[in-house]
Amino acid sequence: MDLSRAASVGALADPTRRSLYEYVATRHAPVGREEAAAALELPLHTVKFHLDKLVGAGLLATEFRRLGDRTGPGAGRTSKLYRRAEGEVSVSLPDRRYDLVGHILASGVERASAGTSLDEAIDAAAGETGRDLGAEAAPGDVAAFAQLLAAQGFEPRVEGDTVLLANCPFDTLAKSHTALVCGLNRAFVQGVADGIRCGVTACLEPEPGQCCVKARVSPEVSPAP
Repeated sequence: MDLSRAASVGALADPTRRSLYEYVATRHAPVGREEAAAALELPLHTVKFHLDKLVGAGLLATEFRRLGDRTGPGAGRTSKLYRRAEGEVSVSLPDRRYDLVGHILASGVERASAGTSLDEAIDAAAGETGRDLGAEAAPGDVAAFAQLLAAQGFEPRVEGDTVLLANCPFDTLAKSHTALVCGLNRAFVQGVADGIRCGVTACLEPEPGQCCVKARVSPEVSPAP
């Protein structure tokens, strides 16, 4: 998983920092240091330190502007204001990517509404999503293939001519809808391989404690070191 996400969440372990984040996140407008210090009854230097730590962790963003209605030379200095950063931060161990499987399923349902059978539509959506991802990497590179799968939470490792996937990023959903999720998983992994053009075939070979998919490297292709 991307450990920067864990570091961002870890920044909230400090109770003062967490209180400041919660205060800023619930305001309708950006918050100045003085306002936050007064609201939480904290020293200004403490508030400044913790707010800037939250910015460094990617949880808050800043902007600069003058407070009040006055303008011109006598309006005073601009103030540094804090607001919740855009985007989402979540951490799970092992890594889970329910956003990815949700995107695939939603795309599949849209395809099915045009008349394709649902199973075919979901497989097609999974393959297309994988190909789009694979097309961003260097072609013909099994190491890049494994790297892309690692970024999606599959925890790949190369053993001989096989890329084993130690983790299923859709684990909870796969346990309750095994055939559906394993099928789209295979289509997605194959799509990544096709996008990179690295001569890999994704196969359904479930084993306890691993992803249901294994990726077989063609004999003429050099496996990742």
